[in-house]
Amino acid sequence: MIKNDKKRQIYAKKRGNRLGFLFFLVFFRILGLKCAYFLLHFPCSYYLFFDPEAVESALAYVSRRFPDYGWWRQRFAVYRLFLSQGRVLIDRHCMVYKPQLFETEFHGYQDIEALVEQSEQGFILLMSHTGNWQAILPAIQHLRRPVCLLMRPEDNPAVVEALRLDYGKNNIKIVSPEQFLGGVIELMKLIEQGCLVAMMGDRCYDFNSITVDYLGDRAAFPYGAFAIAAAAHCPVLTLMSSKRDTHHYDIEVGSCFTPQYQNKRDKKKELRQWTQAYANLLEKYVAAHPFQCFLFHDVWQSQEYV
Repeated sequence: MIKNDKKRQIYAKKRGNRLGFLFFLVFFRILGLKCAYFLLHFPCSYYLFFDPEAVESALAYVSRRFPDYGWWRQRFAVYRLFLSQGRVLIDRHCMVYKPQLFETEFHGYQDIEALVEQSEQGFILLMSHTGNWQAILPAIQHLRRPVCLLMRPEDNPAVVEALRLDYGKNNIKIVSPEQFLGGVIELMKLIEQGCLVAMMGDRCYDFNSITVDYLGDRAAFPYGAFAIAAAAHCPVLTLMSSKRDTHHYDIEVGSCFTPQYQNKRDKKKELRQWTQAYANLLEKYVAAHPFQCFLFHDVWQSQEYV
């Protein structure tokens, strides 16, 4: 289930430094959120004209989401995507220091509550690089269940410092996919103990992938969430967040999967069906929120790795 070939792992170039974060934080605290948003035009313009790697990573998505756009319109769409991500990064900081600035509406929260009440066992929350996934954490913490995030350690000290990524103090456990067997054994134990395991479903990282149809092309998506759920006999609940306006976020429960193999001789076929269903949900999301997809990775160029 987990890749062992380290050459296949993709590590994104880290952008941002302490001085840059401090610059935005000072303006936010003195002049407010909208002023900080305005200042984003300068670094986003720099990335657009002088960081071809960043532009290329965004174009993988933009060219498929807007196939009728010409060269200039696609670059402007990339610019809008950079601005949108910048606003979300600023919001993440604001949620740490001034959470009262934002209101979050959770659509389908009763579905999660029902799953918690039905079983003492945990389940998987499948998220995506869309909207602001950190906005989801305060809501699920109210369920009074331990929460675990499957995520690689942030190796940019500036990001850790600015966003205060110290989840240990918030009773949120971090499991790294870089550890033995990608952390699968630990995740299985945590689910058995009643933990809610949150993980991303649109980037492979160390998990093996399977090809599905996404935005009119074949893309490689990880199937780890469904394979773990089938082995642990637990549900997979999809969660997606979106920024409605300056001070409001929406969180939506997309679907609830209960992965169970009907034919153990052809697990790959069933894994593909579940992963495709998730990709369909993601496609509906980006149709409604085209500039809140922060995938920044060419999943269409990646190959299936089982």
